[in-house]
Amino acid sequence: MNWNWIILGLGIVFEVLGTICMKLAEGFTKLVPSVFVFLFYGLSLVALIFVLKKMEVSIAYAIWASMGIVLIAIIGMIFYNEPISVPKVISILLIVAGIFGLELF
Repeated sequence: MNWNWIILGLGIVFEVLGTICMKLAEGFTKLVPSVFVFLFYGLSLVALIFVLKKMEVSIAYAIWASMGIVLIAIIGMIFYNEPISVPKVISILLIVAGIFGLELF
């Protein structure tokens, strides 16, 4: 089992939770979600820092950032009623393809 991938996955989850809390914090006007923004982003960066000890920065950061983008885009469409369009879906698929391309090559 490769712990780097598990830690990177946790970092991505924390980054997504931090972004959701940003939306819920409403410009830092709500205390609890505002505190969680910093907590989750801090945990996300700690996870990324540990992963970078063993993984190439270009791969680890690209996966961390792009998976966060993909997950937040999907969450926005499902839970925040953001519009779904063909260009948006194609763009998300291209991001995912880029992640696989980086890992494969």
